[in-house]
Amino acid sequence: MHNADHSLLSLSLTTLVLFLLVSAQEDHQQDTPIARFQRYLRINTAHPNPDYSPAISFLKLQAQSIQLQARAIEFTPGKPVLLLTWPGSNPSLPSILLNSHLDSVPAEPSKWVHPPFSAVRSPDGKIFARGAQDDKCIAVQYLEAIRNLKAKNFVPIRTVHVSYVPDEEIGGVDGAAKFVASKVFEELRVGFALDEGQASPGDEFRVFYADRSPWSLVIKAEGTPGHGSRMYDNTAMENLMKSVEVISRFRGSRFDVVKAGVATNSEVISINPVYVKAGIPSPNVSGYNLCSSSLKIHLLIINGDEC
Repeated sequence: MHNADHSLLSLSLTTLVLFLLVSAQEDHQQDTPIARFQRYLRINTAHPNPDYSPAISFLKLQAQSIQLQARAIEFTPGKPVLLLTWPGSNPSLPSILLNSHLDSVPAEPSKWVHPPFSAVRSPDGKIFARGAQDDKCIAVQYLEAIRNLKAKNFVPIRTVHVSYVPDEEIGGVDGAAKFVASKVFEELRVGFALDEGQASPGDEFRVFYADRSPWSLVIKAEGTPGHGSRMYDNTAMENLMKSVEVISRFRGSRFDVVKAGVATNSEVISINPVYVKAGIPSPNVSGYNLCSSSLKIHLLIINGDEC
């Protein structure tokens, strides 16, 4: 081999080694809590078609990196519950459960400054992604808190479980509901559970102990039907508005308490009209296509701890 060939080979090997070293350094720099959070945010678990499989794989990988036990359980096919376990020094004591949900609400890309699953981080530190606040940040915070504690050789007295459930945004019927009713959950012997709450813009985190119970209510109003060219007393809308006005006054009184700083959102009864469904066609009568006057309003009432 000529000297020129030796020089070229040596140069190529040097370049390769430098490239590998730089790449390894970059990978190391990117393996930070923020980078891990961004990777999780880029997994699309938004409804109506949440992709749970890659989310479970990512969380399992993170759990394994900090030596947590991990198992995925499907109470409903295609809707896994991921359960992580950090054994305590006294497993005979009731355990602690930290819960988070995998899914998020839908995203409309055209209304976003950045694509909703790009997890772009702006120069001022803001991260743009669907599900960042509700509630993938909590999912990652649990893992990062455990990672930090383990780095300090901390061992909890009680066993700590971390659960990731599907379908929370659509009622949790195939997720948390089946999980808590299972033998698996019973065997955890949970003594204390912590779930998502309200975001904090500062370094303080508030913990709420109030039990908020949702109650869905449907109000149906009926009234005098007739042709659209005429006016009638006692229409369905008139009757419905009586209920709406009562609801609005009560909602306003509770909201005033929150605005005054006397109580937080979780400490009052919140009531929110969800949607109105109106108009039920009637059969033709004497050549006229009448429309019976009937409307429904769906309400979601959340009971605060003062109930």
